[in-house]
Amino acid sequence: MKISINMKIKIALCTAGLLGIFINNTIAGNPDRAGSAGASELLINPWARSSGWAGANMSSIRGLEALYLNVAGTAFTSNTEMLFSRTDWLKGTDIGISAFGLSQKVGEVGVMSFGVMSMSFGEIMRTTTQQPEGGIGFFEPAFMNVTIAYAKEFSRSIYGGLAVKVISENVTDVAAQGVAFDAGIQYVTGLTKEAKDNLKFGISLKNVGPTMSYSGDGLSFRNVIASTGVDMTVEQRSATYELPSSLNIGASYDFEFGGVDSTNTPPVTRVTAALNYISNSFSRDQYALGLEYAYKSYLMIRAGYVYEPGGTNNTFLTGPTAGVTFELPLNKEKGTTFGIDYAYRDTNPFQGIHSMGVRFSL
Repeated sequence: MKISINMKIKIALCTAGLLGIFINNTIAGNPDRAGSAGASELLINPWARSSGWAGANMSSIRGLEALYLNVAGTAFTSNTEMLFSRTDWLKGTDIGISAFGLSQKVGEVGVMSFGVMSMSFGEIMRTTTQQPEGGIGFFEPAFMNVTIAYAKEFSRSIYGGLAVKVISENVTDVAAQGVAFDAGIQYVTGLTKEAKDNLKFGISLKNVGPTMSYSGDGLSFRNVIASTGVDMTVEQRSATYELPSSLNIGASYDFEFGGVDSTNTPPVTRVTAALNYISNSFSRDQYALGLEYAYKSYLMIRAGYVYEPGGTNNTFLTGPTAGVTFELPLNKEKGTTFGIDYAYRDTNPFQGIHSMGVRFSL
């Protein structure tokens, strides 16, 4: 039985809606839980291209950057892709984020991906109750997330993927380790036969995993029992904390101008509108809106905005984002390209968040 395009769209919407309701009822929280989760670095997008969209392109993201928004998008890797990114987080605070990723096509329909995000805070002066002014050295906290993912093309329209994240947080003499899981689906269709791939839907579940807790020598202290005079080392137990899980449901549509020739080259110009609904377990839900203009595959300019209903944004992120990409073909026969990405996210206070990325598609 042949299924019409309109019926496919209805099936995709119904499936995403039912799955979203089920998962949302399972993990959804409320604003009263804000600040009670840990490992908040999992909510930071280290990649420049999708940051310029404000993450609105969850349903249409392609390639290695999909490791953060929707792992299903990594299934679109054509052969091999490498990505380097550096983020100046809250300019003026000396906090930096470095990220590296590699994806490789496996077989005809599978893609394996690997990503590392490292967050550094610079040197912080050591202080004690006896020496509150410092002068006894420095320490350097370090956070790191390592992601391994597999995505697959199930059909011409359906793509899915799973990811495992290993979380490591280290502050002098105290550390925490944990594991989180991501899952995502993308559905590609169209409103007409001429634009059969222009409409995209996506759903992703992020940062689901067991609780974490800190441990180490930094939580111990020496205590002398008065009655016996025995000197003992006592270790304190730290409270556990949950991971900042979230559910994303989104859609996007490509408006193409200039047509496609017989060599299957991209249209001369493309304008993509995208929307992503973000259901956060430990804060208010959000809506991410994005728009991208592309000239062939060489130049892309994008902007986004994160809207938080029910009140003003309670974080330093004010909402607006912007970005630009320059993509240069190195070998047209092999499809090798070199790209440079830049993104800006507005903040208050500080001087915004600046991200630079370099990508190689081999």
